[in-house]
Amino acid sequence: MKQMLSLLLLMGAYATLSCAQNRTEKTDYDFSFVNSKDKGGVTAVHPSDVFAEEKGWGYDFGTSWDQKKGTAPFYFSVNVPDGNYKVTVTFGSKHRAGATVLRAENRRLFAENTVTRKGKTETCTFVINKRSPEYVLNGTPGKVSLKPREKDYKDWDQKLTFEFNGEAPCVQSLKIERDTTAVTVFLCGNSTVVDQANDPYASWGQLITRWLGDGIAISNHAESGLTARTFIAGHRLDKILSMIKPGDYVFCEFGHNDEKEKRPGDGAWYHYSYQLKIFVDQVRKAGGNIIFCTPTARRNFNDEGKIINTHGDFPASMKAVAQRENVPLIDLTAEVTKMYEAMGVEASKKTLVHYPKEAFASEKDLADNTHFNPFGAYEVSKMIVMGWKELGLPLVKYVRTDWEDFDASQPDAPETLNWPWSADVNTTKPDGN
Repeated sequence: MKQMLSLLLLMGAYATLSCAQNRTEKTDYDFSFVNSKDKGGVTAVHPSDVFAEEKGWGYDFGTSWDQKKGTAPFYFSVNVPDGNYKVTVTFGSKHRAGATVLRAENRRLFAENTVTRKGKTETCTFVINKRSPEYVLNGTPGKVSLKPREKDYKDWDQKLTFEFNGEAPCVQSLKIERDTTAVTVFLCGNSTVVDQANDPYASWGQLITRWLGDGIAISNHAESGLTARTFIAGHRLDKILSMIKPGDYVFCEFGHNDEKEKRPGDGAWYHYSYQLKIFVDQVRKAGGNIIFCTPTARRNFNDEGKIINTHGDFPASMKAVAQRENVPLIDLTAEVTKMYEAMGVEASKKTLVHYPKEAFASEKDLADNTHFNPFGAYEVSKMIVMGWKELGLPLVKYVRTDWEDFDASQPDAPETLNWPWSADVNTTKPDGN
């Protein structure tokens, strides 16, 4: 009886995975937002083209766009199977000047305020990763244990979703091509890494895409409130192992929530170290490269204007595992501390979700000393890229040509970021602290 039940469950899991794959078997698309008719394999997109499962593409979430009227912002979704996709977007309009911000999925930033003069165009090329919860690992089907709110995330569905925003979004074309050769960088972590679904929250995992061009994709499996243990228990590492290919990278940043676990054996030097060793062994067994990032510092000043360490022995424990196992490490705890102290007690609030209640019609002021806003996440993403450079990682060859080296002790002025909020705004605080 137990064998029959196991067989039925296995067949059901395969059927679920097969159905998800069959719904999204088309991989390559070429859309024009300026053509009036389909031509030469290019699909013309009209304002009335609303997304539908049967068609597999279209304007989504109640939005549309008219190139002559220039309405904004708008979402455009395309059904594709799991994998990496090379995306080429041409911005611009013969009708008007443009200023376009391009995000995708859960607000991953790919184009930052791209300005185009009337009649002129700019092209942006990048690789994006799309995933669903289902996977098959070593012949066994499985499914990531999503939190309830994740079931509404744009990161975990069957679509690639693009958000065109900005003062005057203008897009001429969108080309999507399956990419089986790009290096994939998988991210593991908590609310300081996850693709935050809503402004004003943001994390470095969804901002680092801004700095990367062709040949590399970020696959962010982090989620708010997770520890190294609950990440593994939720089958997120299994999902990564089902996708990883030799030469890919896995970045791990844990600590914020691990330090609050209170089961027997928990703590920095035993349980946390043990979980990190699991990541090291499993990733290397699959032919991947493992990189550690110590937890981002919390904004917690003493009377002398210095940051107090709130992570206890957890950064030191991660460093000890890294040394024993020869794992490259980026010390985000130290780098974020530099940024806070350089900005000072008051100005450092501008990196985090500190806003008066009037800014978002909230019931109370927002004063979060852990979770970053887009500016703070933007700065931390630069720390990650600088970490790649300092470690001499081959990943640096995929960094865009407009990159400029960054010093955390000399952060950018918050006013330099002038993008509008995403259309997705929610002031509910993420899990964890």
